Amino acid sequence: MAATAAMAAELRRMVDEATETTYDDDLIDDIIEKYPLLDVLGTDPQDIDFTTSPPTISEADDWIPTYDLNAAAAQIWGEKAAAVADEFDFNADGGNYTRSQKKQQYSEKARWYSSRRSLKTIKSFVEPRINLREQSNVD
Repeated sequence: MAATAAMAAELRRMVDEATETTYDDDLIDDIIEKYPLLDVLGTDPQDIDFTTSPPTISEADDWIPTYDLNAAAAQIWGEKAAAVADEFDFNADGGNYTRSQKKQQYSEKARWYSSRRSLKTIKSFVEPRINLREQSNVD
């Protein structure tokens, strides 16, 4: 699994981080790779082998790297909002300084991108596994 340079560049534009001052390329790639999606063919990024106990998870060989950049952008905007959360409004020398607006704007961006995240599904399994075909043959 690897995020492409184009994905990193797009995420940088989404979060207004043109330089590597705060988020270097490795960190951007790590954040992108936290949010894998099913690819265009519907292939899951992970293969789960239930023949072992406990089940083993491995990287799917035929998965085309596909990531949710909106979820990654929401994470970064949330981090930015947290970084400026201690900034407050104040009056000094006849001036009115409203620094809390920065946190509000960052939080709104985080919510905006979070609302555009891709839908996720969760696979759940009954343990112990029940074979419904065998049960339907039992009278």
